[in-house]
Amino acid sequence: MQILNLISQQYLNNGISFNSNFLESNVLNIVLLLSGLIYVLKQFLGSILSLRQEKVLFAINESEERLKQANVRLREAEKQLVQTQIIIDQIIKEAQITAEKVRQSILEQGKSDIERLTLSSKASIKYAENQVKQQIQQQIISLAIKKVTKKLKNQMTSAIQVKIIDNNIMQLKGDIII
Repeated sequence: MQILNLISQQYLNNGISFNSNFLESNVLNIVLLLSGLIYVLKQFLGSILSLRQEKVLFAINESEERLKQANVRLREAEKQLVQTQIIIDQIIKEAQITAEKVRQSILEQGKSDIERLTLSSKASIKYAENQVKQQIQQQIISLAIKKVTKKLKNQMTSAIQVKIIDNNIMQLKGDIII
């Protein structure tokens, strides 16, 4: 500003004339060139800045639209998450119910298996007892027969033998006639 004031005062004092001094005239040329450049570049830079501003505004609007879409997708994803959580909870409840049913079934099956094995083992014990009783009876009978046979051999005489044979023949005669 001070330079322009000095230049304007010099022009007022001297008027407009041709200055042959190279250094002084160069300042004037620079000032004129700068003011011309500012005038020309103002429109050029203004249009570039206005284009840039439009691009920035477009990018902002586009970003805001993407943000709105992202928020919509986020809300949808949150709804799906809630629904998925509900389904997962239902599946967990059903799994627990099924596990409890399976556990009860296994317990009932175990009880029936225990009862069946108990009955089977009781039957096996009863069978073993009966076999032991039969063996004991057979041994007692066998011992009794041996004892009776031994006694009979000691007491048996020929007269007793004849008497037994005669008795048996008499019994046979009675059976044959009938």
